[in-house]
Amino acid sequence: MDEDETTGEAEPAAESDTEPGETRLVTKARSVPRVVGKVALSLLSVVALAATGYGFVTYHKVQSDVHISDVLDLPADVKAPPSDDGAEDILLVGTDARTDMRGNALPSSVLKQLRTEQSGSLNTDTLIILRIPKSGGKATATSIPRDTWVDIPQSGQAKINSVYAVAKAAAAEGLRGKEDVAAVERDSDQAGRKELVQTVQDFTQVRIDHYAEVNLLGFYLITEALGGVQVCLNHATEDKDSGADFRAGLRTISGGDALSFVRQRKNLPRGDLDRIVRQQAFLSSALHKVLTAGTLTNPSTMGNLTNALGRSLVLDPGFDLLQLAQKARGLASGDVSFDTIPVITINGWSPDGKQSIVQVDPDAVRQYFAGLAGRGSTGSGGGASGGVAPAAYDTPLARTSVDGVQCVN
Repeated sequence: MDEDETTGEAEPAAESDTEPGETRLVTKARSVPRVVGKVALSLLSVVALAATGYGFVTYHKVQSDVHISDVLDLPADVKAPPSDDGAEDILLVGTDARTDMRGNALPSSVLKQLRTEQSGSLNTDTLIILRIPKSGGKATATSIPRDTWVDIPQSGQAKINSVYAVAKAAAAEGLRGKEDVAAVERDSDQAGRKELVQTVQDFTQVRIDHYAEVNLLGFYLITEALGGVQVCLNHATEDKDSGADFRAGLRTISGGDALSFVRQRKNLPRGDLDRIVRQQAFLSSALHKVLTAGTLTNPSTMGNLTNALGRSLVLDPGFDLLQLAQKARGLASGDVSFDTIPVITINGWSPDGKQSIVQVDPDAVRQYFAGLAGRGSTGSGGGASGGVAPAAYDTPLARTSVDGVQCVN
């Protein structure tokens, strides 16, 4: 969840994420393992559930309660990339929506707990393609940075985290007056999701087989259901924008504190790079707790977790969570490789010079995903792309821990 999603002043989708005078560190080295964040925590919780005898019955309740969106039903004139090696490619999406999964605005009391306020903006600040091999081998989760500059179908170019919002706003404008407020939210969300799927497919040349989405409320509820997650900080830190105010050392956080922990960027030695490492440490600790026998066999905890998952997830109609669990048991044990797409620089600027962007080479991105599928890639010109895709930026840190919990800045 690489985002600034719950500040009092919500960030407009198209605005720069770079502070005046801020310098972002880039090293062209090996690609760094990236955390998947709140969406992965939701899905992996389900996998852990369905992989246990106790959780089998509970899984059926989760599957029946989640919100379904026919997001993969794209227009007839949209040509999806071909299937390749039989693997399943799942698009994981995290949004900063201030509504529940059925389009109802969150009450002010809930927004206060999330440390945010109502806003007309919406960003998809977490985008990951989770690839599960047909053979049941090691899965890969590849992050697409929120500020990646991409071509939008029939809409020019923009940051990828704005695609959903722009399409949603256009659809909502045409629906107002014809439907009630909640219906406008739901149907315009559908339009936004479809545009996002098409954009990701065009950008990566990966055929998206399934779609999963979770929002701010979902992340909050899951961490609360788990009874908190242990984290460790090297130094005391605070940030008024995110609401972070943490002492050094080991502590257990949930709800609003958890949101603040994973999204704080200011007052960290290396800004966004330290935030990435924080998110990675948080997910590792959370998964450890989900997979702990005491968690999975505690009826109260399981009930709360099941309720949270049911209120948190949006899936496509064909997404069978039990089949996912059966194909990807390795996910439940943490056997997944986290990475990010090849990046030229995170210090780029849009052609008009008004927005800070992540600059990428689309052919290199397609080559990367083609490599995961074990096939040659095809560049935009139709020929085979050769060479090695440029590596993403690295985030090396001296690793320390307390009671098995990784300490971070």
